[in-house]
Order: sequence, then C-alpha cells, then structure tokens
Amino acid sequence: MITPRLIELFFSAASIQRWNDYPRMVDLVELDKQAHKFVIAYILAKIENDDTINMANLIEAGIFEFLRRVVVTDMRPDVFRKILQKKKKELNDWVIDQLKEDLQPIEEGAFLQRFETFLLDESFYEKERFILKAASYLSTRWEFSIIYQTSQFLNDIEDVKSAVDDEIEDYYELIGVRKIALNKKLSRFVDLSGRLRFQKRWAQTPRIPETSVLGHMLIVSIFSYFYSRRVGACEKRLENNFFCALFHDLPEALTKDIITPVKYSVSGLDDLISAYEIEKIQNDILPLLPSSLQDEFSYLLGLYGENEKDEFLNKIYIDKIEIVDSLTGYNENYCNPIDGRALKAADRLSAFIEATISIYHGVKSNELLKGKKQILQKTGENPIVDGVDFYQLTQEIDAYFSR
Repeated sequence: MITPRLIELFFSAASIQRWNDYPRMVDLVELDKQAHKFVIAYILAKIENDDTINMANLIEAGIFEFLRRVVVTDMRPDVFRKILQKKKKELNDWVIDQLKEDLQPIEEGAFLQRFETFLLDESFYEKERFILKAASYLSTRWEFSIIYQTSQFLNDIEDVKSAVDDEIEDYYELIGVRKIALNKKLSRFVDLSGRLRFQKRWAQTPRIPETSVLGHMLIVSIFSYFYSRRVGACEKRLENNFFCALFHDLPEALTKDIITPVKYSVSGLDDLISAYEIEKIQNDILPLLPSSLQDEFSYLLGLYGENEKDEFLNKIYIDKIEIVDSLTGYNENYCNPIDGRALKAADRLSAFIEATISIYHGVKSNELLKGKKQILQKTGENPIVDGVDFYQLTQEIDAYFSR
C-alpha cells in the first residue's frame, strides 16, 4: 500500500519549520500547513459547485504537491518559485528521481506515472491546481496573521503584509475566496480548523517530533487515499474516505482531545463525550458552512440516525444513511460509501507511527511504549481490512525504525 520510507517522508513535514526567519509565538510546521490547505481546498471546491472539478484529482494533486514540497524541504516559497521559473525541469526530474523507488510499487507504477505527468505538464489537473494554489495562499495568509503580531518591529514586515494582502485578488474568481475575504462565517470555519495546529497529540508525554491534531488528521487521510487506491475504490468512495479522515477530529477544536485510556476507562464517559460532540457539531460547526454543504459535511463527520455519531463505521448514503458490514456491492459513486473500519485502522496506524518515530529518536516514555504495545495488539485482533493487512504494515514500520 505504502512503504515505511514514504511514511517517514510524510512525517518529516512535522519537523520542517515555516517562517523560521521571523519571531513566532507558536511553531508553524509544513505538515500543519498542508493539512490546513486541504481543509480550505475542500471548502473552495465544494462551494464553487463546478461539475468539472474532480475531487479525486484534487486530492491526488494535493498529495503530489505535498510530496514535492517535503523533498525540497524548507526552501523559501519565493526562492522555490524562482527556481521553478529557471530550472523547473531539472528540479522536477530530481524530485522524481528521489521518490521513484517508493512510488513505483503503488498501483503497479500508475501512481508514479501520474506524478511525473503532474510535475512536467501544468495543464494536468489544471482546475484542481488552481483551487489548491488558492487554498495554499489562504493557509499562508492565516499563518501570517500570527507572524504579524510578533514581527511589527521588523523593517520589512509592512512590505510582506502588503504582498500577502494583495495576492488575494489573484483568486477572487473563486466564490469561496470572496466569502472568506469577507471575514464572516466561512472565515470562522477556517479559523476553527486552524486552531487544531495548537493542540498536540500525546499531550501527556514528550515526543519527537511533536505533531498536532491537524497534522495527524492529514496523515490519516493520506493513508486512507492509498488504501482506497489499493482496494480499487470508486471516486466517491476515495473522496469520502479522504475527507472523512481529514475531518475526523475536527470537533476536538471545540472539545479538546481526551486521551483514549480516560475516554474508555470511565463508565459512560465515551457516550457523554459523543453526545456533546454532536451538540457542538450541530450548533457551532455546521452553521458556519453554506446550507447546501451541511448534509454532506455532517455525513463526513460521522453523524447518522437519531443523534448518533461514529465516523469509523462502514456506511453508504443513497436515500438515507445505512450502516453496512461490508462495502462489497456498494463500490459505486451513487452509493456514497465510506470505509469507516479502514479509517479506524488508518487512525491507529498513525498513532502507532507517532509513538514509534519518537522512540526511534530516543524519547520513549512509559506512555509511548505502552501505547505502541496496545495499538499493535488491537491491530492484530483485526489485521486485514478488505484485503489490506494493516498489521503487516505495522510490523514493517516497526522493523524499519528498529534498524
């Protein structure tokens, strides 16, 4: 499905600092920037209501851009753009060469071929590229609003501010950009998701690298993408899986993370938390979105039935939401399927890797060691989801980081 070395590359984005030549009140890292960019891209694409925008292509193009970005590490955006103007083919050829070995096994080389086409042909996924570019700008603009608070004593900060403010005009043709620029409800949704940058995973223990809830959500969604490709998911299933994973912890922006041992050890607490999350989703999240998007978004967040919520159940949504044991026979766009069980496996996999990488770097608290062991045990109880062996993948990852 995906190699341990490629997984390590994605996680390396948690160590790539952004705006590191300016004073910052919080760490701003590339993984969080990419996650926020995907959140905004989803909103922009859906509000645009353009049937020619392909959400599966949008996801894939975003992953392609992420891959290139982590390979070129922390190069300043202006320097990166200048190099692309002068040495685009040479840079892209070098990026492809760096990733070829790990991308070749995916879809028997088809993923690598699309990646090469994307880098070398700007007309490939053209509309989706533009939405991602706008989303990237808006997430950068959001970051700059933090930087500006601590950098007003610097001589050039007003010039940077003017450049950032002026760039928004380049994307005004998108309805969502105009709505976000008004600084009303949709802008508050962008703020809400962005706040998940500040909530750290495994908050009760030191860990290297630290990852935020927002960054974790993107990692899970990337795993869901590769899982969807591996099982031959239809486009709507791939889209649902990716964005369900991307938003699966969004309510934590309002409730904060409650660690699993507490959640499931106190009798009745899990049900109480779930009921509170439903209330916050209905009252504080859905109203921020256009009414035309609220039904779909509540489905992605796991709401179903009469005030029930579980994003990790297999579901279809034709005339109504139905829980199904298997998606066999439902792999069609009109069925609107979600691989909830696979997303839970991907969520566990991400947590396992977070603990494993930290232990590999020498930070290995009792919480991390115990958590890793428990996740491995849980994964082993139901190792295979639709033919994909998540337990084997955890074993490969463990061996890779024990070398």
